[in-house]
Amino acid sequence: MGRLGNKVAIITGAGSGMGKATAVLFANEGAKVVAADIAVEAGRETVKIVKQGGGEAIFVKTDVSKAQDVKQMVKAAIDTYGKLDILVNCAGIAREEVSTVDCPEEVFNEVIATNLNGVWLGMKYGIPEMLKAGGGSIVNFASIAALEAYVGIPAYSASKGAVISLSRAAAIEYGPKNVRVNCVAPGHIATPMLLGAWSPEVLKRFTDIAPQGRLGEPEEVARVVLFLASDESSHITGQTVVIDGGVTARIP
Repeated sequence: MGRLGNKVAIITGAGSGMGKATAVLFANEGAKVVAADIAVEAGRETVKIVKQGGGEAIFVKTDVSKAQDVKQMVKAAIDTYGKLDILVNCAGIAREEVSTVDCPEEVFNEVIATNLNGVWLGMKYGIPEMLKAGGGSIVNFASIAALEAYVGIPAYSASKGAVISLSRAAAIEYGPKNVRVNCVAPGHIATPMLLGAWSPEVLKRFTDIAPQGRLGEPEEVARVVLFLASDESSHITGQTVVIDGGVTARIP
């Protein structure tokens, strides 16, 4: 049956990168997947891959920064599969490097709206359905940018740090009601967003500072998300699991 047999999971950002890898892995482990993304063709491609592998999935176009879209995303899960057990808030954006002072207000607000507000909206509308189902597991995507200083991405760093704090608060609030909330903090992962945003020189620097000497793969992150989403991590909540090949090991 798999580690997620009879579970219904929403995964945002499922059209590419870590969200896509998570959606495919969850389906392989028996979950019924709601693949949500703002990119329609990419999201539909993920669903196609899931179905070709014998899994169940639907696609829902979702801009996680918009409350109405997130409401419809959750409604689609309930209308199609009858419940919600797992929510993976993976959708996120990054913008060009800029200093804190020079960051345009609209850029800062855009990043916060997707990376932080999108996580909050997912929990706001997802948790009530989990409570109806008797509990659930939420995995929110933070980043090592929340744990160490990165120059040039003030909005991104702020959003990911806030995701960790928000997740801890929700874990305490809903732990008594059998809803677990954890974070993953990926490092430099070979996703389309990372590979498209940085020059070969910067990417080489990322590999040079990693004790493992390489970028991570989306599937490596997905396997940790699977553990946190599954009943195997039933006594883990309010935690942040770092997946960075040892980059932050030197932080005291």
